[in-house]
Amino acid sequence: MGNSYAGQLKTTRFEEVLHNSIEASLRSSSLVPRPVFSQLYLEAEQQLSTLEGSSRVDNEEEEEEREGGLELSGPPNPYQMHPPPEGCCTTDGFCQAGKDLRLVSLSKEPIDVPAGFLLVGAKPPSLPDHLLVCAVDKRFLPDDNGHNALLGFSGNCVGCGKKGFCYFTEFSNHINLKLTTQPKKQKHLKYYLVRNAQGTLTKGPLICWKGSEFRGRQTPASTCSASLFPPLDSSGPPAAPSSEPTPGLNPSGPMGAQQAGPASDHPSLTTATGPAVFNGRDSPKPQQLVKNKLPAMPRPMALGILSNSGPPKKRHKGWSPESPSAADGYAQGGGTRAKYESAGMSYMPQVGLVGPASITFPVVASGEPVSVPDNLLKICKAKPVIFKGHGNFPYLCGNLNDVVVSPLLYTCYQNSQSISRAYEQYGASTIQPISEETQLLLTVYYLVQLAADQVPLMEDLEQIFLRSWRESHLTEIRQYQQAAPQPFAAAPSAAAPVTSAQLPWLAGLAASSCNDSVHIIECTYSLAEGLSEMFRLLVEGKLAKTNYVVIICACRNAAIDSCIAVTGKYQARILSESLLTPAEYQKEVNYALVTGKVDSLGAFFSTLCPEGDIDILLDKFHQENQGHISSSLTASSVTKSTSLDVGGAPTCSSYGLEPHHIRPFQLAVAQKLLSHVCSIADSSTQNLDLGSFEKVDFLICIPPSEVTYQQTLLHVWQSGVLLELGLEKEHMTKQRVEQYILKLDAEAQMKFKSFLQNSFQNPHTLFVLIHDHAHWDLVSSAVHNLYSPSDPSVGLVDRLINCREVKEAPNIVTLHVTSFPYALQTQHTLISPYNEIHWPASYANGADFYPETKKYFGLFEFIESTLSGHSLPLLRYDSSFEAMVTALGKRFPRLHSAVIRTFVLVQHYAAALMAVSGLSRMKNYTSVETLEITQNLLNAPKQCPCGHGLMVLLRVPCSPLAAVAYERLAHVRARLALEQHFEIILGNPSSGITVGKHFVKQLKMWKKIEDAEWRPQTYLELEGLPCILIFSGMDPHGESLPRSLRYCDLRLINSSCLVRTALEQELGLAAYFVSNEIPLEKGVRREALESDTEKLSSTDNEDEELVLEGSVSEKRSPVKREGPRSHDPASSPPSSKVSSSVLCGESSAQSGGPLQGEQARPLQHCGPSEDGRAPGDSQKLRASQGPPATSRHSPGPASQPDPGPRTSQKSVQVSVASWSSQLSSSAVPAASTLVLQASQCSVTKASQQPPVVFLPKLVYDMVTSTDSSGLPKAASLLPSHSVMWASSFRPLLSKTMTSTEQSLYYRQWTVPRPSHMDYGNRAEGRVDGFHPRRLLLSGPPQIGKTGAYLQFLSILSRMLIRLTEVDVYDEEEINIDLREASDLRYLQLSDAWPDLELFRKLPFDYIIHDPKYEDASLICSHHPGIKSEDRGPPRKPEELFVRRQTARMRLSKHAAYNTYHHCEQCHQYMGFHPRYQLYESTLHAFAFSYSMLGEEVQLHFIIPKSKEHHFVFSQPGGQLESMRLPLVTDKSHEYIKSPTFTPTTGRHEHGLFNLYHAMDGASHVHVLVVKEYEMAVYKKYWPNHIMLVLPSTFNSAGVGAAHFLIKELSYHNLELERNRQEELGIKPQDIWPFIVISDDSCVMWNVVDVDCGGERGREFAWSERNVSLKYIMQHIEASPNITHYALIGLRKWSSRTGSRDVREPFSRCHVHDFVVLNVDLTQNVQYNQNRFLCDDVDFNLRAHSAGLLLCRFNRFSVMKKQIAVGGHRSLHITSKVSDSPAAPVPAQYICAPDSKHTFLAAPAQLLLEKFLQHHSHRFFPLSLRNHGHPVLLVDCYLNLGPQISVCYVSSRPHSLNISYSDFMFSGLLLYLCDSFVGASFLKKFHFLKGATLCVICQDRNSLRQTVVRLELEDEWQFRLRDEFQTANATEDRPLFFLTGRHI
Repeated sequence: MGNSYAGQLKTTRFEEVLHNSIEASLRSSSLVPRPVFSQLYLEAEQQLSTLEGSSRVDNEEEEEEREGGLELSGPPNPYQMHPPPEGCCTTDGFCQAGKDLRLVSLSKEPIDVPAGFLLVGAKPPSLPDHLLVCAVDKRFLPDDNGHNALLGFSGNCVGCGKKGFCYFTEFSNHINLKLTTQPKKQKHLKYYLVRNAQGTLTKGPLICWKGSEFRGRQTPASTCSASLFPPLDSSGPPAAPSSEPTPGLNPSGPMGAQQAGPASDHPSLTTATGPAVFNGRDSPKPQQLVKNKLPAMPRPMALGILSNSGPPKKRHKGWSPESPSAADGYAQGGGTRAKYESAGMSYMPQVGLVGPASITFPVVASGEPVSVPDNLLKICKAKPVIFKGHGNFPYLCGNLNDVVVSPLLYTCYQNSQSISRAYEQYGASTIQPISEETQLLLTVYYLVQLAADQVPLMEDLEQIFLRSWRESHLTEIRQYQQAAPQPFAAAPSAAAPVTSAQLPWLAGLAASSCNDSVHIIECTYSLAEGLSEMFRLLVEGKLAKTNYVVIICACRNAAIDSCIAVTGKYQARILSESLLTPAEYQKEVNYALVTGKVDSLGAFFSTLCPEGDIDILLDKFHQENQGHISSSLTASSVTKSTSLDVGGAPTCSSYGLEPHHIRPFQLAVAQKLLSHVCSIADSSTQNLDLGSFEKVDFLICIPPSEVTYQQTLLHVWQSGVLLELGLEKEHMTKQRVEQYILKLDAEAQMKFKSFLQNSFQNPHTLFVLIHDHAHWDLVSSAVHNLYSPSDPSVGLVDRLINCREVKEAPNIVTLHVTSFPYALQTQHTLISPYNEIHWPASYANGADFYPETKKYFGLFEFIESTLSGHSLPLLRYDSSFEAMVTALGKRFPRLHSAVIRTFVLVQHYAAALMAVSGLSRMKNYTSVETLEITQNLLNAPKQCPCGHGLMVLLRVPCSPLAAVAYERLAHVRARLALEQHFEIILGNPSSGITVGKHFVKQLKMWKKIEDAEWRPQTYLELEGLPCILIFSGMDPHGESLPRSLRYCDLRLINSSCLVRTALEQELGLAAYFVSNEIPLEKGVRREALESDTEKLSSTDNEDEELVLEGSVSEKRSPVKREGPRSHDPASSPPSSKVSSSVLCGESSAQSGGPLQGEQARPLQHCGPSEDGRAPGDSQKLRASQGPPATSRHSPGPASQPDPGPRTSQKSVQVSVASWSSQLSSSAVPAASTLVLQASQCSVTKASQQPPVVFLPKLVYDMVTSTDSSGLPKAASLLPSHSVMWASSFRPLLSKTMTSTEQSLYYRQWTVPRPSHMDYGNRAEGRVDGFHPRRLLLSGPPQIGKTGAYLQFLSILSRMLIRLTEVDVYDEEEINIDLREASDLRYLQLSDAWPDLELFRKLPFDYIIHDPKYEDASLICSHHPGIKSEDRGPPRKPEELFVRRQTARMRLSKHAAYNTYHHCEQCHQYMGFHPRYQLYESTLHAFAFSYSMLGEEVQLHFIIPKSKEHHFVFSQPGGQLESMRLPLVTDKSHEYIKSPTFTPTTGRHEHGLFNLYHAMDGASHVHVLVVKEYEMAVYKKYWPNHIMLVLPSTFNSAGVGAAHFLIKELSYHNLELERNRQEELGIKPQDIWPFIVISDDSCVMWNVVDVDCGGERGREFAWSERNVSLKYIMQHIEASPNITHYALIGLRKWSSRTGSRDVREPFSRCHVHDFVVLNVDLTQNVQYNQNRFLCDDVDFNLRAHSAGLLLCRFNRFSVMKKQIAVGGHRSLHITSKVSDSPAAPVPAQYICAPDSKHTFLAAPAQLLLEKFLQHHSHRFFPLSLRNHGHPVLLVDCYLNLGPQISVCYVSSRPHSLNISYSDFMFSGLLLYLCDSFVGASFLKKFHFLKGATLCVICQDRNSLRQTVVRLELEDEWQFRLRDEFQTANATEDRPLFFLTGRHI
């Protein structure tokens, strides 16, 4: 029911009650006191968990006999019918005399109807399809308005003619109705029967039994029931539709005259005589759903009227059955009664002060009628609100307009009784619910301790019941929680319960100490007498001091009847208004304005004015001062310019809109959004394929507010996002930007349709649909379809955002953005909890995550300012305003509070403006707060040389009232001649901003805008304009306010709309960024402030400092403003000392700079001296310093602590000293400097301090009080109108909860109402209920969410571009200058293919040019004497990867891809295709013998079914025989002839194995060569690729082994294919002998197009373009005489390629990375299977020395992608000792044999190669940087490091070698030399004296044999200590070295 402090039993009254009650109960023999008092949990911490809906709808009524009646779910008291007389007829449809009464039988029969009787139809339960014809005296039937039916019955039987039945019970027995419930005429007499044109008797209109409310029986086990949906009866005629209030959120829209009442037999469920809007509270559901689902449905939180809450108890008379046609009743009844009876029925339940919204028509059940007295409202000054409690509630008749009846308390009682159901899952049938008596007693205690200005909150009461029940059953609960379910015997309660006999005196006892604020009336027979008594007392004025009347009827044996009437004027008004929906609220306000009811208010105001009428005073003032005031003010405004710029125009340094920039927080949030999008894409569900998108497009949907629209437009414009996304070019127009922003109004659908069309036409564009302000309009489109097809605005968001096209489009991501996400966090939400992004907290564990220059000031910071104790709070209420509103509310009871509040506030503003303008006597007719606002509004422009002022926001939610306020204030301003001083702006969501010409001119001057047509279109553009912004509209729509906002006046917000979203939305208007460069104050950061009590901090700036011809302390109390009080420091209260001591220091908010702290304090030195001044002097002093100062009027009860005079004096002295030293250089006297310093631009000050917020007292209390969890009570309210609690048995929100935890809380404990757009999504937390491409961004209001999501769009676009980009190596070829200066070059520049004869003549270039071998040894061919400086400094091994240069390249359509790429074209290629059942593949063994390995090699092929056609099998599914090879003569362009082999390790995800696009879709064979241990993971990622699995012995081998086996296998396969195809008549030499060996990082291929200017032209033009691998392969494969080439390769791409690199089309040189290998020609040249590094260089040298041709196509280039994982980086050398701390260094890779050196876990060959690369100078000291004397390498190339040159020779006979006769070698390296190397061969070479020799062998034995065989000791000297081995254990077969010196 209402206020925050509800629930504190802390006064002596409570102790007195407690004492008396215990004493009384001790005297009583039948009562143990514990249950009453031990269950009172009314402390402040009782959390407003409230609103706790039970786990199902309370006391669901089952439908009676499939027709309109509703029956009880509780255990019924069965109705005992009298047995029928012996021998009479008992057949259904016949009377006891045996005559047929069915309408079908009698429709044609003439029936004699006596005068005054009518024929009516009764519905027998046993014959639901029939009506029985009865004749009833019409006096006992209601009239057309549902009134005036006499109690009782008189009827005749039309069958047998028997007359004079006086009791309906007797009559129902006679006609064999066979009822199981109490016979009631209202329930069973349904229809009038009428004759049609043919004279046939037919069913006519419903009998209009009015005002019935179905009552639920109440036994302790029963549960409260509400029929959520009226039953449907298909047999009923489609008469006028009726409606039933049910919980839910209806579409917004104006409500016509609502029709209400329980629905009867009609299929149609809604009605409205105005627009067809759905005015129940739930979407209607079909009948079946009602039957099956109701018991499982959660309790509706904001229950409207429970109109069908069950039939009454049977022994009470006069219960009215469910209403006949609503059309009959309401359409004709009309008038105000219909208005009240339908209240609460329209679309927006107010969960406010009374918790759930309720209907306001009388809830009438059984018993004799109670007449409501005439003129009740006039006498009482408020409409009493009667809450139905337990038991039956009587009829009310008479003046029903003057009372409001609500079932809310009844619902609350039922909910608390259903709590024990939560424990039934434990088998706990013994836990009893809280008894009715205890409930009522607790309610009385609750009401007793409420303060006079507090309003009861249903949530508090519910919490009290919950805590009480938990406490009293704690033992049982714990047992059930801990033990397994087991049958418990009923445990006797520790204390006897309160009995109904004791209840009245216990309640009276409780109320005895409350000074009659709670009055107890005890009835002996029924509640009717108690209600009559209450009305009598009200009329007699005896309840003037009483706020609550509790009526108890406890005479019955089992149960009690009760109700509670709220009669306090303040409480009754608030409660009755809180029951109105927003539509009714607006309607009532409009009614008051249109009918002129408010004129009486105006007349009253005029009587208050000293001149009789305020307008007369204004006119007189206007005439007296016309001319003089305006000129003086203008003069002052001209002279006030203190600083002029060069041109003479006044300037203000602090003005200027901040440049658009992204704050750290926004960037962090944008990155979080991006990572969520990436995680959607990375999930295995393939809901988002980021790789397939090339660009980003977006559409921002916003509420229909013109200002928000323009504001978003400006944001998008300034952010540059459109340029960044490439959607627009430079110099775009605003019209172009508009197409990206959609205002959700009537024209939205067309624009949205084009957006959808655009997304459909551009499948490679990712569209982001941003739904900003997403908590607005959550109405389901079903509501629109059913009820408002003519109103396009109803359910618009749902129809657009949730349409099937958006949900199914794979390229649309929906982002909901809101500050209040609660309504999107229900059990049925579409948004996965993993897709929620919450604004990060700035502080966590004391760490400032995102350092910002500005501090955000939101709701919690405002609340903290009220707690900080030493400063003026930023949240305040205006007690004098509240007092006046309350007084006027009593005087004008028929006017809505909103009207009164608005008129009072406008009057206050008018009086304050007059007071500031010179009519000082008007100060008494306004409040201190309003006077402060107007003084600062008018004075602020005088402080700034340019006239910058501040903004006052006046929030008037109701648009008509806003218009009234605007007109009135504009009139006052005009009469006071202030039109030039401040603007008044009426802000309406539906229209733009209108600003007067004078102010537009000022704004243009400040902003330096030249455009003549410019007008401000957003509130942000009003920066610095002195104005009052009257902000209307029921909800703010995301409008941002400028930094010059100083006061946020929310005194008029609808305080009854207490749901969390509505409250936070209103308070969000004041959210603000404060400059962080100033000392933190006002409770900005609690941690700092609480420890800082000593410091005297100035708190507000001077525009809050206002004085009213009196002392500071005087203004603390707005009540006693008239008389001045003493200023003596001793007599003034501590708080006033604090105030006065800082009065002059309020301008501490300087614009930043080093003096922040000091500038704050020197101004304070005049504070204490002012205490003794007369008011006038003090006024003058303040005036000289700038605007007057304000008191520290703190509305809260606590006064500020006195920091102590000593401290303040000391700080003042220090700061004055420092400040004066700062000023000493200035020529200006100190005093005038003080003045200048104080007059500071309001914009500067505003940017450093949040605005001051004024709230209604009720809201202030709700926001500032906390529950036991430490959260503000407001946070525990129902989160939104459109949801309801799932259960009342839920925990409270906790202060420690993060946003994510809050989200999970709401997802668990709230469900959407049927009108919510998520209602139909039965997600229930299941993953499949979530939409995969939907995200939710939530963050506090005004914190910068728009900037964050625009930044997200930017980085998303950049990432998509980045996804289509790769880093490729971009390095120049090395050793270019060392090329042989030979004339023999390939000079046929235009040749497409090499000419074989020309090519043979080219010399082979031994020098390595590939930049990856920059650290390799140089190979000398013919020219000794290379200077050492030609080689760069060596690189560290770890830098090799890091420092290689790369370039970022956009992937072309011919690129190779890794596993992250999936597009529709290559799905089948990749193996994700429905045709193949998750790619089955078969494993095939393939063996061949190879003499060098000494054994048969067993390889395994994994061949997918889809690739088996490339192979030959002995039979289908049999032994693998060979891989098919094409013919050399084949000319087809459909496939690539050469199979491609890619050796790979550690790159299952990142290797570029998807060649589909690179091959342009052409058929090709691609084989991945993998190690055995990696087979499974490669197969998982590449299910459709052929794999060649190396034997397990090669698991630790290097790339040489893979190359060796590829080549040997390919040659073996070539032999097999030659044999196979020879049988088919094909020559062996015609079989294609080439394979491709490609690196796994080749990403794109390019071709150089050359335009030669003649055959030998020196100048030629060339260009490079990207081509497919298919193009390159088919070009190479088409080369003439191709089979004569052994190896063909490509150049490596570089951006620095020059014309000299591509001038010659072909080179005879080394080839790397991508090699086309002729396995036939290279049969006798093998790759070295032991090698890890440089194996391609080694192979190239041996192939060349064998006389084979190596050709490089210089005009083809390959780009290699930088891949940071796998490859040679996966080779790790580690110690075999597990506890070895550091990785071994290369110097440790070898050791002396038999030493105790730590052995390493690495292959011996790898250790050797790594050691030689880094430390070969240890073996060849003479060779270091001695490039003229290289080291001789025989039959192999080993890298000895960049500082040593080598010379390669082959020992094979007939091999091609360099001319080595000129060389003197500095060393000799013999590596595993074979028999071709002999002593005679070595003697051909010459060595320097001291040259060194290194012999490497497999073991020590072969080492000695080699020395002997080669006669090495003849020329070389060996020492025992010169023997080494690799640091391997013996089982790892180390290599052994022997070194010697040349003699």
